[in-house]
Amino acid sequence: MERKTIQALIEDAGEKLVIDIRSEEDYKRETYPGAIHIFHEDFMDELDRVPKDRPVYLICYTGQKSDDIAEELSGQGYEIYSIDGGFHSYLRYKLQKLMEKEEDKLDRCEEAERSIVKKFRKEIWRKFTKAINEYELIQDGDRIAVCISGGKDSMLMAKLFQELERHGKKNFEVVYLVMNPGYNELNYQTILNNAKLLEVPVTVFKTEIFDTVADITESPCYLCARMRRGYLYSKAKELGCNKIALGHHFDDVIETILMGMLYGAQIQTMMPKLHSTNFEGMELIRPLYLIREADIIKWMHYNELHFIQCACRFTENCASCGGTEKGSKRAEIKELIHELAEKNPVIEKNIFRSVENVNLSTVIAYKQDGVTHHFLTTYAGHGSDSDKS
Repeated sequence: MERKTIQALIEDAGEKLVIDIRSEEDYKRETYPGAIHIFHEDFMDELDRVPKDRPVYLICYTGQKSDDIAEELSGQGYEIYSIDGGFHSYLRYKLQKLMEKEEDKLDRCEEAERSIVKKFRKEIWRKFTKAINEYELIQDGDRIAVCISGGKDSMLMAKLFQELERHGKKNFEVVYLVMNPGYNELNYQTILNNAKLLEVPVTVFKTEIFDTVADITESPCYLCARMRRGYLYSKAKELGCNKIALGHHFDDVIETILMGMLYGAQIQTMMPKLHSTNFEGMELIRPLYLIREADIIKWMHYNELHFIQCACRFTENCASCGGTEKGSKRAEIKELIHELAEKNPVIEKNIFRSVENVNLSTVIAYKQDGVTHHFLTTYAGHGSDSDKS
């Protein structure tokens, strides 16, 4: 079995085949140019797609799974190579090329900012300001910690807040807050480089959350998310903030609604803002509440930006983090909504609006402030039949 560097792959100008053996979700999100997809668990069942008449390069996350497959097939007539460092090495290559273009940083930053209020004005800027006004997310005197995870959503949110400071009523203060819960060096450096590229003045603090949940077998992602939220609240309050802003968007909202119904047997939504129950005086706001994920992706691609995807170090082993996708309820719901929307484009908006149009007279029971209200409580006092079905 022989390894090849990503540079060797790029310099191989001959006829070759590149196979991405990561999850289908990650492959669709981004892959090496021209690569086909065969999931590593299915590879041996699809050997008919692997040619013997030209070099084959395998790309996994880190190079481990591609090493295993290349070693198993060595000596069977295949000229097959494992890419040393896997897809991470390709990202490093892209990052290096990006840094080599540092001289045009200012132009790229200005274009990214200009595109928000020009090209994507309707899809992004107007929906951002509409959410702020409609849900009263910002009040005079607010000091807001804009929480940046390093993904596309939170980085766009940071730029939107900068534009709001430039073009809107300046009645608030902002801190751009980055928590490092134990990122690998590549992810951490990518966040810092993007902040520099986009001229976002970040405040960074470190925690040991990834190490803390490393040995947790039951719901590690849930615990990790709760801990991250708590640390963000705590640091934001320490910095004099009264609010934290998270980058959840429209698609996150409708997925949460449907997940609650199908897997939680409840009707609830991801609220545009919340009072913290553990940090007195603190609120959580979601300014991207009305923005579609597809439009965020379009903005990212238009400006040729690359952000981290899932920074969890357990991605390959933890399905609920989105690594293999198998077992991820959110991935299943996302696909279900996509299939429904292809048949009827109003489906997504209807899911969103469903929690704004709850008719309590047609609900068996509902909870408010921890108290369950059942329709039988008031049923005996009504003599008319209001059921029009």
